Amino acid sequence: MDIIEIENLCKHFKVLNRREGLIGAMKDLFSKDFRLVKAVDGISMKLEKGEIVGFLGPNGAGKSTTIKMMTGVLEPTSGKILVNGNVPYKNRKKNAQNIGVVFGQRTQLWWELPVIESFKILKEIYCLDKKVYEENMETFDELVNIKSLFSTPVRFLSLGQRMLCDILASFLHNPKIIFLDEPTIGLDISIKSKIREVIKDLNERKKTTIILTTHDISDIEALAKRIVIIDKGTTIYDGDIQKINRLFGSYRTLKADLGKEHKGLESKINEAFRCKSPITVEKQDEGWVAVTINQDEVKLLDVLSFMMREYSIKDIKVEEIQTENVIRKIYEGELK
Repeated sequence: MDIIEIENLCKHFKVLNRREGLIGAMKDLFSKDFRLVKAVDGISMKLEKGEIVGFLGPNGAGKSTTIKMMTGVLEPTSGKILVNGNVPYKNRKKNAQNIGVVFGQRTQLWWELPVIESFKILKEIYCLDKKVYEENMETFDELVNIKSLFSTPVRFLSLGQRMLCDILASFLHNPKIIFLDEPTIGLDISIKSKIREVIKDLNERKKTTIILTTHDISDIEALAKRIVIIDKGTTIYDGDIQKINRLFGSYRTLKADLGKEHKGLESKINEAFRCKSPITVEKQDEGWVAVTINQDEVKLLDVLSFMMREYSIKDIKVEEIQTENVIRKIYEGELK
């Protein structure tokens, strides 16, 4: 059963073309010189109950606008949107009861209050049954020993502890859908791993649909099987995360230690081979460079031979293209 249905969804904004200076500002008060900005322009997708979906796109792609329409904050210009059978902007109160939201840079907890008081306030806001509340708190304690933080004011929590509490708070009222926006931003590797485990465990227990927006591709790889990528307000990919890796299976990354002698390498390689897909060179630590090539267009050995003629190579290794680089290539329009 589809818990979210979006069909040809559009959101357009009229933006005033402003003029400079005080006189220009005065003229703008009476100006009718507007331009149309298509923040979302014909997005369609369906999400099933219990799915974890990575919702990706470069800055300005329309992700936030789409999520605001799903949460009922914005009314679409046109198109169809149903969230758990409701039109979000027409039934905002009912929609809010069925969703949870976590923003990496903001908290839904009360800054000066102990953690437990924030959970009690949320219990009352969502009119949560006492038995359900206690069962959920026991589940949270089983997962992360939340009771050890109950008496700590939120302002004294570390960033990782606060994010854990925010995520648990979003699950407190058993929502059907949860929106996670950069849930691991700024966290170290160990706490990131813990947060991912908690999200995955709660998703399996409660069959909650999770929409994850992040620039940390490792979050997507750890949690989501499906990704939706949008750019300039339109969908450019919707499918299995492993499928896009297979589509770019002919790509390889040749890593070489050139010391300090790598200036101009990218332009030299592309001038020598003139491939349809540009060969990219990324500078890495301690004199290493990462050269990404498409083997359908040029052989890795040919590139290596060229580099050995032009530079003094101390060491090499070959790797498959990373998911992060695959996503970037999709942004750049290489997925047809």
